[in-house]
Amino acid sequence: QSLVRVVFHDRRLQYSEQQQLEGWRWSRPGDRILDIGGCRGGGGPGGGCRGRADPAPADIPLSVGILEPQIHPTLLNTVEFLWDPSRRTSVFVQVHCISTEFTLRKNGGEKGVPFRIQIDTFGAGGKGEPPEHLHSASCLVKVFKPKGADRKQKTDQEKVEKQPAAEREKFQPSYESTVLAEVR
Repeated sequence: QSLVRVVFHDRRLQYSEQQQLEGWRWSRPGDRILDIGGCRGGGGPGGGCRGRADPAPADIPLSVGILEPQIHPTLLNTVEFLWDPSRRTSVFVQVHCISTEFTLRKNGGEKGVPFRIQIDTFGAGGKGEPPEHLHSASCLVKVFKPKGADRKQKTDQEKVEKQPAAEREKFQPSYESTVLAEVR
């Protein structure tokens, strides 16, 4: 079983995370921060995700090997699923909030707060025992509207190109999909 969560990367915001998420929930009723693939808020017609009571199997676009995805109605930043460790597995997640929604100023041009997508994997626990924590991995993300994302990508690329070759080697190369780094 794995839990995927979007959490704040900055320590300062981690201390007030619950209040920040409650404020977001109040300003965006009915919306979720995180979903798997085409699943929105517990499924429904054409959904593919389920709440805790619905036993139907899932057909999730762009995800492979994901079983029993579950959307928690009260945990807007969390999704849960089972997967087969003997098969190659990938999960397509959607983040439905932008990094500037948690900044103090809202007049445009804000830097935006970095999020961390974290996945925690647990094995089956014994009777009455909690599940065994097997592994955690995460990656840093910033979510922008498309125009802002294009602008940010361009300015970041220009900054990297101005660096000496030795400094440029410190940067991680770009990939089509995100590879999560192990959390230590």
